Amino acid sequence: MKSAVIVFPGSNCDSDMYFALEQLGFQPEYVWHKSGDLSGFQFVTLPGGFSYGDYLRSGAIARFSPIMSEVVRLARRGNPVLGVCNGFQILVEAHLLPGALVRNRNLRFVCRPVYLRTRNRVSMFTRAVPAERPLQIPIAHGEGRYVADPGQLDQLREYGQIAFSYVNADNEPAPEANPNGSLENIAGVLNRRGNVLGMMPHPERAVETLLGSADGRPIFQSLLA
Repeated sequence: MKSAVIVFPGSNCDSDMYFALEQLGFQPEYVWHKSGDLSGFQFVTLPGGFSYGDYLRSGAIARFSPIMSEVVRLARRGNPVLGVCNGFQILVEAHLLPGALVRNRNLRFVCRPVYLRTRNRVSMFTRAVPAERPLQIPIAHGEGRYVADPGQLDQLREYGQIAFSYVNADNEPAPEANPNGSLENIAGVLNRRGNVLGMMPHPERAVETLLGSADGRPIFQSLLA
């Protein structure tokens, strides 16, 4: 699967994403944000980092990069699009996903492993995720608190758009398992069609047990399946 890794000024997880995709059998290529063409790509990833230095808001300026019109076009066509951390923030700013991402509740940058419960097991990103246990995947963000208005939350629940939520090691949604104060412990959301996923945890940093966890692999393997 030919896969684009979009690189913005300030991206710093692009090489991590490239490595993960290459290890798992994708055909990744870096695409600079000023490019206006994603012809031939089947899968698009927006990696983490600090695009444009997070000026104004995280993802607010990157949303206007030339490449984003192509990302929107492919998303509307039904191609899979994955935004991780800053990529999630960009997808929200581009209105490809509902809600908003704001400063962590404790106003501090948080970097540690977390556990995730998979809330939607039938999407193209989650159908290969094991059902019997939570995933252990690292986070690294300062503006990862997911918020949405009551109507948006109702729609997320109704249409199965909550992809992942923070839980403890026993797969329970305990308050202390929520690292940033996200509403309903939300860690990742899908668009209604199910082909766009945004998540704050970094699955590309969890593809080898040598790094502490390989629990990110099933998310990518779901696409190949």
